[in-house]
Amino acid sequence: MRARYGIPLGITAAGAAGLVYAAGFEARSFRLRRVTVPVLPAGMRPLRVLQVSDIHLVSGQRKKQRWLRSLAGLRPDFVINTGDNLSDPEGVPEVLDALGPLMEFPGAYVFGSNDYYGPKLRNPARYLIEKAQGRHGLNGNNPAANVIHNPWEDLRDGFDGAGWRNLTNTRDTLKIEGVTIELTGLDDPHIKRDRYAEVAGGPSGTADFSMGVVHAPYLRVLDSFTADGYPLVLAGHTHGGQLCIPFYGALVTNCDLDTDRVKGLSTHTSEGRTSYLHVSAGCGTNRYTPVRIACPPEATLMTLVGRE
Repeated sequence: MRARYGIPLGITAAGAAGLVYAAGFEARSFRLRRVTVPVLPAGMRPLRVLQVSDIHLVSGQRKKQRWLRSLAGLRPDFVINTGDNLSDPEGVPEVLDALGPLMEFPGAYVFGSNDYYGPKLRNPARYLIEKAQGRHGLNGNNPAANVIHNPWEDLRDGFDGAGWRNLTNTRDTLKIEGVTIELTGLDDPHIKRDRYAEVAGGPSGTADFSMGVVHAPYLRVLDSFTADGYPLVLAGHTHGGQLCIPFYGALVTNCDLDTDRVKGLSTHTSEGRTSYLHVSAGCGTNRYTPVRIACPPEATLMTLVGRE
């Protein structure tokens, strides 16, 4: 019996141990990514930007809430929230509580699909199938049906009440110690709510610095921001691949972005222009797939400095 069952039992035990690690440790092993981005005009003082993304909060996730609250100790110049705050229709009060200390700083936000709709149970293999077929989100798939509608209006009202700028297919500005920062945002391209024509035209030229903000880094959006001359674009959505292969990396991005740029700082080129792109791996998971492998949850503190 040992010879017959030893190997399958060993594989089962190893798999179970891996799941315990992925769900019990790595998915709760919150990290801070630090990166320097040379995008500011020469002579402008550095700016510290904290990006939080893909919180996917489920009621009762106390460790995640404590960690988010602790980020206020970084004292950023401003905060950018790139969406998917919710994974529970009852989670709005806890999201606002967790982000409360950060909302004391200037900030702005866009929403992702999970802010609008509750998650559905999905076979993770479908992401690989859809990638092979060139289908992502509602871009080529049928519209979502029989989904839970999250109380995103309450989340919006909480952010707006704290003074954070709502960048839903619009432009706005932040003024920080005499510096004017222009922000151009889009609603989530993953569910076809982006309306770039409403914000097209590039930086106004009246601000000291301009940047683009979006939840899902679809190529059509990155092409538009870059061609219009935005030096920096921030996005989330990908979860860094979430279930990655050690020493290899991500298998999917859940959009049409290539896996080489699934998280962190990279560049994007369109119509002869190049922008920096930062994609956050986020700090949460879909509530039905609460695991991460070789991709710890994160937030990012970016230091924007003068161009070389």
